[in-house]
Amino acid sequence: MNLSLDDIRQKFRDCGLKSTPQRASIYQALVNSTAHPTAEDLFAQVSPTYPMLSLNTVYYTLTVLGSAGLVQEVNIGHDRARYDANLSPHHHVICQGCQDIIDVMDSRLDSLAPPTGLPKDFDITSYQVAFRGYCGSCRQSQSPNKGC
Repeated sequence: MNLSLDDIRQKFRDCGLKSTPQRASIYQALVNSTAHPTAEDLFAQVSPTYPMLSLNTVYYTLTVLGSAGLVQEVNIGHDRARYDANLSPHHHVICQGCQDIIDVMDSRLDSLAPPTGLPKDFDITSYQVAFRGYCGSCRQSQSPNKGC
């Protein structure tokens, strides 16, 4: 999804957010990425244009954008949070070698029945399926596990 800066400013206005050039650039970098970047990745991408930008500002911006419902945190067994601007229902494939996260759009996964045994008053609001394995590059470099 490619959004112009005007589209981003309008989105921010619609959500009641202040639009700064740095905030818009961080969001645009995230919207244009399918890699589920970390805050550090976004900082590295945006900071050359805004040398006074701090990593703390990137984290704060991601928190604000998340609270506004414009981004979601994707933290599926990684040591650092990753972020996604794709808010449509989707799931993920995660490489256990290089840690790449790939979106999976499969409507069959969007209609799974809730697990049995949940408390009767439990209200499921969302769920996410995550497939783990090794991408082709990482699979070739992996040695078979000998049970250790």
